[in-house]
Parts: sequence; structure tokens; C-alpha cells
Amino acid sequence: MFQNIPPITRTIILINVVVYLLTNLLMGGALYNVLSAYYPFSPNFRIWQILTHMFMHAPLGQGIGITHILFNMLTLWSFGPVLEQSLGQKKYLWLYFLSGIGSFLLFNLWNFYQVNQLVSELQNLGVDVSEIYRKSALNYQGDLTIEAKSQQGIELSRQLFMDLRSPMLGASGAIFGIVAAFATLFPDAKLMFMFIPFPIKAKVLLPIIIVVSIYLGLSGNVGGVAHFAHVGGAIVGYFMARYWKKNRFRIY
Repeated sequence: MFQNIPPITRTIILINVVVYLLTNLLMGGALYNVLSAYYPFSPNFRIWQILTHMFMHAPLGQGIGITHILFNMLTLWSFGPVLEQSLGQKKYLWLYFLSGIGSFLLFNLWNFYQVNQLVSELQNLGVDVSEIYRKSALNYQGDLTIEAKSQQGIELSRQLFMDLRSPMLGASGAIFGIVAAFATLFPDAKLMFMFIPFPIKAKVLLPIIIVVSIYLGLSGNVGGVAHFAHVGGAIVGYFMARYWKKNRFRIY
């Protein structure tokens, strides 16, 4: 059955599975610090993470664990082949990777806003923010104590420290772009999901997913999930598919 999946979708799934096995079973998790995507102004950020984070998933036994990669690959297997065959391999690849990059950009735009708020509050409390940045480096081995004169300063310092050391990872942003493109190109396709007892059209499902993701991102509910990354991927996927659909029959 796996051989019947179109080549690009099959290759992406294989790469994700191989990387997951390498990072969890053979390399002791060391690749997570190198390939996951950190906040761009964090000392832990490296430029290649913009792409490599798409092939990283939650570690075994932590958070949602293996269900993270299983759900993402199942979704890609469900929607990817149709798009690969209808768009062609080149457009499909552009769709996948640009959606993943779009998810990174929107997520970190929101991160930038939140981090700037934290930095402003900490500076008003007299906390040395540069010290937090320096000590947030993953290879820092000195004293992690942050000098703060109030409990609020201590709590905000810890929050900034964690923001600079907590990466985003997963193919979800790219896959949300795939789902959004599918809904744009095939709006009347009826979809069935385990948690929805009746078929629902793709053009109805997509705005529901985006609105819920925005709400969860703004409210901070379901911690540990990069909701704005999902929205960013979906926005890119929607506009790319809309452009291709509009220009499908144009003669050049």
C-alpha cells in the first residue's frame, strides 16, 4: 500500500520517520537541540532550523509523544497524494515547504510581540535582560540564577528564559498548508473525521480550523501547541492554491 503513495508524499513521510528514529533511538535526542527551530533572536537559533524543524516531532514519552508524528503523517497521507497528482510534483513541493516557512514566520511574529512585552516589563523592574539571553544558551554551563528584586521579576525572568530555550518543531504547519490548499481546490469534497459523526465539506472545515487555532493561540489554551504556526501554514497554503486555481487555464 505504501508503494501506491505518490513519490514526493512518500519521500516526505520516509524522511520524517527516519529522522524521528534517529533523534529518539540512535542519537539520544541530541539532534533536537540542533534541528528544532528556536526564536530567531535566541542564542540557540540557527538559520537552517527554518527548514529542519519541519522534520522534527515530539520526543518519545514526552508531551504528546509519538502521536505527534503519527497524526501528522496520517494527515499528509490522506491529503497529500491528491494534491501531488493534481498540482504536479514541483508545485506540490513549493506548497509544502513554503507553508512550513509561513508557519515559522507567523509563529515567531507572535513570539516577537510576546518577548518584547516581557523584555519591556523586565527592564521596568530593573532586571538585566542581556543576562537572561546569555544564560539561555543551551551550551551555557555557569550559574543560572537571575538577579531580580521582586517575585514578579523572578517569574517573568523564568518565562523569558523558557521562551528562548523552547523550540517549535513538527510538520504541522506544512501539513496545515496542504489541508488548506485541498479545501481551496476541492471545496465541496466531503470529509469524515473520527470526532465528527457526519461528513463535512472542506470549505466549511477550513475556516473552523483556522478560527479555533487563532482562539487557542490568543487564549493560551492547550499549552505546548504552536497554534499560530498552524494558522501561518494554512494562510500560505490557501493563497498559493487560490492563485493556482485562478490561473489554471491561463495561456502564457
